[in-house]
Amino acid sequence: MKSTSIVLVPGLLCTGELYRHQIEALGADCLIADTLQDATITAMAERLLAEAPRRFVLCGLSMGGYVALEVMRLAPDRVFGLALMATSARPDTPEQTEARRRLIAFAARAGIAAVGDVLADRLFAPEAARDPVLRALTVTMAEAVGIQAFIRQQEAIIARRDQTDLLSGVAAPTEVLAGILDQIIDPARSREMAAAIPGAHLTMIEGGGHLVTLEAPDPATAALRRLVAAAS
Repeated sequence: MKSTSIVLVPGLLCTGELYRHQIEALGADCLIADTLQDATITAMAERLLAEAPRRFVLCGLSMGGYVALEVMRLAPDRVFGLALMATSARPDTPEQTEARRRLIAFAARAGIAAVGDVLADRLFAPEAARDPVLRALTVTMAEAVGIQAFIRQQEAIIARRDQTDLLSGVAAPTEVLAGILDQIIDPARSREMAAAIPGAHLTMIEGGGHLVTLEAPDPATAALRRLVAAAS
């Protein structure tokens, strides 16, 4: 192929700005998946498949990874390469669901910008969390998503399926990335996925937090470059 289409799936309360560095660096045909309209992970994946090219490289971070894995369940033949960043194949635990319900209630009281600001302390490693540019971007993305889409996303995440049975059957070249200091999703989940997916390449980012595409753009971009090269 002369060019490879890349579908980038944002995480919870994130927009395409999550991948700003990768889009700029790759100069490829990038599509940002719409994760704002649907209240289930399956519906998000179906919308992605309806809007995406016939075949593509697929990248998902956090909630985006849940969507990416559902795409692999629904239409694995359409995916040339798969990047799973700061995500998990496991379903929500009761404790996680309770925390999501509390965050929804907080959003209703304090507004979505306040949610973005509070989450910034956990979305990045401690040093990066003090960066005013990253904090402002987190709030800006949250405001662009809005409270209603945020609630739909949380409901989708709460109800997501266990995808661990899918992993051993993934045939596409796969890159798995996580920050060692991720406070949102245990980086052990990435190690599990990489061990279960045949031939997966694992990158653990020293000093990195959850939003690795923003906090550690170079390793994230390098992973996508490898997938594009494999598909070309």
